[in-house]
Amino acid sequence: MFKKIMKGGGHKKPSKSESNEPSSYNLGGSNVVVSHASRGALAPPSQVTTATPPPPITSVTPLPLFRDVPVSERQALFLRKLQNCCFHFDFTDTTKNVREKEIKRQTLLELVDFIQSGASKIISESCQEEMIKMVSLNLFRCLPPASHENTGQEPADPEEEEPYLEPSWPHLQLVYELLLRYVVSTDTDTKVAKRYIDHSFVLKLLDLFDSEDPREREYLKTILHRIYGKFMVHRPFIRKAINNIFYRFIYETERHGGIGELLEILGSIINGFALPMKEEHKLFLIRVLIPLHKPKPIAIYHQQLSYCIVQFVEKDYKLADTVIRGLLKYWPVTNCTKENLFLQELEEVLEATQPVEFQRCMVPLFQQIARCLNSSHFQVAERALFLWNNEHIVGLIAQNRSVILPIIYPALEKNVQSHWNQAVHGLTVNIKKMFMEMDPDLFEECQRQYEEKQAKSKEVEEQRQFTWKRLAEAAAERDGVGGGEDYMITS
Repeated sequence: MFKKIMKGGGHKKPSKSESNEPSSYNLGGSNVVVSHASRGALAPPSQVTTATPPPPITSVTPLPLFRDVPVSERQALFLRKLQNCCFHFDFTDTTKNVREKEIKRQTLLELVDFIQSGASKIISESCQEEMIKMVSLNLFRCLPPASHENTGQEPADPEEEEPYLEPSWPHLQLVYELLLRYVVSTDTDTKVAKRYIDHSFVLKLLDLFDSEDPREREYLKTILHRIYGKFMVHRPFIRKAINNIFYRFIYETERHGGIGELLEILGSIINGFALPMKEEHKLFLIRVLIPLHKPKPIAIYHQQLSYCIVQFVEKDYKLADTVIRGLLKYWPVTNCTKENLFLQELEEVLEATQPVEFQRCMVPLFQQIARCLNSSHFQVAERALFLWNNEHIVGLIAQNRSVILPIIYPALEKNVQSHWNQAVHGLTVNIKKMFMEMDPDLFEECQRQYEEKQAKSKEVEEQRQFTWKRLAEAAAERDGVGGGEDYMITS
């Protein structure tokens, strides 16, 4: 990754969040506020090595390399390099400030290399604080509005939209890389770092997950995951903050760029849950993960969501009934694409389901599967029939065939008699043969009941037609004999 950074990057679509001219920030006496809510008690002055802040600079200036100055002067040089990196430039115009942009890019590269080389144990606490301030100045910005917000039109399908690429990415990427190297370094003292990478910092990082640039979201995912792993004190707060993003997405906006990346982080977190599972985690499944099946753009993040759901069932098999009933609650009615995704996820959940849990939900489950079998959309019907290709699911069905076959037999028979798609027709015939071989007596009983029900339905239909015929005849007789008078026909 670092070698790729050395090559720099091009300029893309303009960002309205960038200023037209460079603006300077005085790090020594900076007005930037970094919250220290989680700082705690500071170490006594005698235990902290400090570097004298350099005088403020008013423009980006070339500075010597770290290797060209004595070790005793490297902290002061580090602070000056941080000052160089606090200038903002207009990246929408590639002809502006070309020299200054290149100096800043090279300086960021040097800082990344310096931190990666193990300098975290050398630089003082005050230097680390100034570095986080510089990172904050560069990263925490107003994201440009989404394309539909600019035009006022209905938002298009996010899968079909061209991803927006941040024009300042050649610099932003290096700032992200610097932060990542600082967080993952074994030389970084967690007790010191948590004073600056605090709750306020984490919340601002989470806000950036709504970026439309997939490269930025990928860095954010990696960094937040590392922060979660390294700073145990922040873990409950991070989980709660992510929950709030999901709540807003589900119940308010249904629009967010980083749901998939956040779910990837959570998938890893869920994988590490200890057993027995805390009630807090089960509530997260019920209140957040299952309702995430409701929003329309589920296709974008369904793979990550499905992974999280299956992780829960594999961790605690007793949650299978809760998950399956949750899927049935949010089962799509008219969206065939979503229905296919649900069937795919259902298969993965059933594969991790034990017989006892299966029995609790099998009646409503196979009532829904029967509806899917008769879907006029051949992909939905085909995907439902593919459930019988899974040995574990077939085993569960075989154990409970006396309940399941009467539910789905009418749907199977209807497919054989009238489904337009030949592939669906063929698969249905195969499943009927499977049940016939599994339990011939039960199959014959279901066939008999189906035929009786069909005969009764036919009789009812004939009676209905006969009644309408009598009414029509009575109406015709009235019109012919009644001379225009109104009569009420009563039964």
